Amino acid sequence: MSILDYRDNESLGRVRSVDTATVVIAVDDVDRLRKLQVNRLAVLQSSRAGQHLIGIIQKITRTALDGKDSLAETENEDVDEPVSELNVVRIALIGTLMDRVGTRNNVFLRTLETVPEIDANCFALEGERLTAFMRVIANISGDGQKLTLGHYTLDESADAFLNGNKFFQRHAVIVGSTGSGKSWTTARILEQVAALPNANAIVFDIHGEYSPLTSKGFQHFRIAGPADLGGGGSLDNGVIFLPYWLLGYEAMTSMFVERTDQNAPNQAMVMSRAILGAKRKYLQEQSRSDVLDNFTIDSPIPFDLSVVIDDLTKLNDELVPGARAGSEKAGEFNGKLSRMIQRLENKRTDRRLGFLFQGDRETQAFDWLDRLVTALLAGSLDQKKGGGGVKIIDFSEVPSDVLPLMVSLVAKLAFSVQQWTEVSMRHPVAIFCDEAHLYIPERQQAGGAGEISVEIFERIAKEGRKYGVGLVVISQRPSEVNRTVLSQCNNLVAMRLTNGDDQSVVRRLLPDSLGGFGDLLPVLDTGEALVVGDASLLPTRIRVSTPEHRPNSGTVDFWERWASDKEVGGLSVAVDGWRKQTMQASATSTPYCDPATTR
Repeated sequence: MSILDYRDNESLGRVRSVDTATVVIAVDDVDRLRKLQVNRLAVLQSSRAGQHLIGIIQKITRTALDGKDSLAETENEDVDEPVSELNVVRIALIGTLMDRVGTRNNVFLRTLETVPEIDANCFALEGERLTAFMRVIANISGDGQKLTLGHYTLDESADAFLNGNKFFQRHAVIVGSTGSGKSWTTARILEQVAALPNANAIVFDIHGEYSPLTSKGFQHFRIAGPADLGGGGSLDNGVIFLPYWLLGYEAMTSMFVERTDQNAPNQAMVMSRAILGAKRKYLQEQSRSDVLDNFTIDSPIPFDLSVVIDDLTKLNDELVPGARAGSEKAGEFNGKLSRMIQRLENKRTDRRLGFLFQGDRETQAFDWLDRLVTALLAGSLDQKKGGGGVKIIDFSEVPSDVLPLMVSLVAKLAFSVQQWTEVSMRHPVAIFCDEAHLYIPERQQAGGAGEISVEIFERIAKEGRKYGVGLVVISQRPSEVNRTVLSQCNNLVAMRLTNGDDQSVVRRLLPDSLGGFGDLLPVLDTGEALVVGDASLLPTRIRVSTPEHRPNSGTVDFWERWASDKEVGGLSVAVDGWRKQTMQASATSTPYCDPATTR
């Protein structure tokens, strides 16, 4: 039995014009017109039996019937009657409700096989019919696990489900101003991912916000800081070193060669030769002839940086026989590599970059990469010691100037492993990119770390689906995120946005027929989101449910904290951590905590 059993006398009005997916309805009853609301749902008769067309009300225009007190002007140019005699509603069609498809009753499809005929009836979708329709929407087809965000604002009794497969296959973007509930929404999704038996996801946690997510299914790692050098941390206790030999050629060049140097091309060429030689020497010492025949400079093979520096120093000091017997002259690279050698030495001894250059001896082992890949990319069932499938990596101690390079290094590692895995053995992985504008920027310096990072994420966005890599881009400034990456995200979760540039970017991501949704962006409540995309059967407004564990992203209540008579303290701990360049000391302190946490 159809849930949309309308009678003709319930009609709001009749179709006056049809333009692709936009329909204009003429409403004769002014009282019914007053009850309509923009962004509510409407139902239109289809030309086919057993079908109803579903649309979203975009605009309501009322004109005084006596023609003297016009309240608005209609934009419809196809109406024959005088404008002063018409009250119209513009509706964007979004799908079709089928009374029966095969053995299933009441199925909603995001397709428009037909359009309404002229004079077809239009009805409001509200009350019990709205509740029944929302239940249909929640009944996502059986091609994947259900992912729930919360409840529909249209009907809070109906759960808002997304298609979990399509959400990660087609990539997603979560945006919202500070305090809008962006981290809250991300935590809600992560908790459901972690609860799956064989989950596999990586979270780039730039500010340590997601440390409270400690339920079953989560693992926490952090990039090594100065306090972890000298044997203070390893993979076994959740500390990650990213040794320099994981860097590809372009990344090494951006880090070691000063592009403004007039000798930069020569330096890059010589450095490439020296690294290849150091890798070859390492493989020979390890008796890895199977790799020796096919490796390249981009192959992730350990090598001794001291060997590279010694080779460069020899070339920089080299003297060759001169034209006269017994005389010598400067070699081809004599004196031209000094600056690069100094840069190498400085970076190798910089404790801020200890996670790159000062790892334990184990990071130079041939099988160390296997351990790292297993820790970061194995699903829940393949993890050793029963580790969780959602791996949260804390980058908060990584210097900002190399942050894009390091984040993209881990992303490239995940993509490369998936790319080289046999198709039948691929286990999909989702990458959550928190604060994406910091390392996937729209504007970047040519040849710099930002450009390398953008290139890596652009490739993942374009090709990741083929290899089982999904992206979830999270940012409070979508206008500063690379447009190519955003354009590949076919699912949008938009929280409140107050900046005009950010709103414009989101509006461009919306389908043309739903462009009016963008007007809601600045007025959404905290924890409310507009959800549009392949994973959502119904583009609509959703109130996100509370996650089990709230991330450390709540906005501090200035006035209440200042009004409190409780001593805060903690400044000496902060100074000590500043001196030692580590947050670990402050982790043992007990800061003031207001029970009324926010999103």
